[in-house]
Parts: sequence; structure tokens; C-alpha cells
Amino acid sequence: MINNENFKANFRAVKEKSPLVHNITNYVAMNFSANALLAIGASPVMSHATEEVAEMALMAGALVINIGTLDAEWIESMIIAGKAKHDSEGVVIMDPVGVGATVYRTKTAWRIIEECHPNIIRGNASEIMALLNADVKSKGVDSSCRSEDAVDSALKLANRTGAIVVISGEIDYITDGKRVEKISNGSRMMPCVTAMGCTASSMVGAFAAVNTNHFDASVHAMALMGIAGEIASRNSAGPGSLLTNFIDTLYNITEDTLVETLRQ
Repeated sequence: MINNENFKANFRAVKEKSPLVHNITNYVAMNFSANALLAIGASPVMSHATEEVAEMALMAGALVINIGTLDAEWIESMIIAGKAKHDSEGVVIMDPVGVGATVYRTKTAWRIIEECHPNIIRGNASEIMALLNADVKSKGVDSSCRSEDAVDSALKLANRTGAIVVISGEIDYITDGKRVEKISNGSRMMPCVTAMGCTASSMVGAFAAVNTNHFDASVHAMALMGIAGEIASRNSAGPGSLLTNFIDTLYNITEDTLVETLRQ
């Protein structure tokens, strides 16, 4: 179970320290993820040039690698930045977007895992399952499986890689290979807003940048995502207004509201 005081302290630390989060992410997610990070007090940078990614990664509190819109040059940037961050004992978060959709995408995901050693891997159920089972196919970048179906795969992936593994879905699950935590907050409208999952990975980056306990940081970030989505949906007529209300909720949410709304 989440320790409420630790949750509030981690949330407060993001606002007070304003960590720089380096995102090598996809075109679809850049604007949304950057605005979400700004709303909680973090500082986003979206940099993917091979000439500067290592330097930028070392400056940042956390590096988020997202393979949503794959490109050969971007992959090299991800590897350069990821190796630099890992070698400096920094925090690397990986989002294996669309793994299982194509062989190229799955091979790329494993190349990043094996060469960059991410501390945290966050994906939807299909993505987490496809990393371990080539027979599992994702529906583009959307999950075709329920999050609870991927818990066993997440446990195996965590033990194989040493990473914290986060499954996002109607219920979010977080595991270190032994413990499993779940978050039940959220809204059925959230999957209708593109890059919501990508933004969750960036949020994990912000929390992990100020909390060396990567399991707790992942749990806290996913709890904030679910709570903000749930609150924002109450005044949203559809996905369009949810997107705006979600950013506003992140900006205005209080520590007390977080712990009062949390459902596990």
C-alpha cells in the first residue's frame, strides 16, 4: 500500500526541485508530455540530435526513451543518450511503444534494454507481454489485452532486466519482480486521448528524478496520472476537453486531494 506521507513528499519534491526531464520521444507525444511536466513543476526538454543527446542526458535528472515514431537516426540517439545516462548511474525510463506490432520495433526495444539498461520500463499490457512473447501482437500502439493479463509477464521482465516494470491500463500495476502494487484510479476516456501513456512515462521520469526509490516513484507517478484523469473527467464532455482539463488538474491538484482520491 502507498504510504500517504511519502506520496505527498515525492509530489512536493517535484514542485520544489523542478527536475529536468530529458525526453527522446515521439512527435505525437512531445507537446502533451511537455505541458504535463510543466504543470507539475518539472522542466521538460525534448532533444534528439545525436550531437547533443549525451550531454543533455547527463544534465537531466532523468532520461525518458520512447520509441513511438521510430527512425534509424533517432534510435542511435536513444542508444547514445541511454548509455551515457546508465554509465553515469543516472535514471533511464523506457517506453516500448507498439512493441509486438513489427519485428523491427521489438528488436529495437530489446536493443535499448540490453545496451541502456533502463531502471524503469512502462508500457501497456500488450507491450509488456510482447517483450517476452513474440506471439503477442499489439494493435498498433494500443493494447489488445487487459492490464491484469500482463502481471505475470511484468514479473518475469522485471526479474530478467532488473527494471521496475509498470503496466498502465484500467488498473495500473507496478512490480519490481517480487512486490506488485496496483492503482485503480482513472477514467475510461483516458485511452481516447493520444499520448496519455507516453505522458505517464514522462511523469515517471519526473518522480524518479527526485526519488531514488524507483518502485515508489513509479507508483506515485502512476497514482497521480490516474487521480488527475479521474478528476478531470468529471467536467469533461469528451476526449478534447479531457486533455485540457487533465493539464489544468495536474497544475491545481493538492497533496490532500491526492491522498483523499487515491484508490488501490
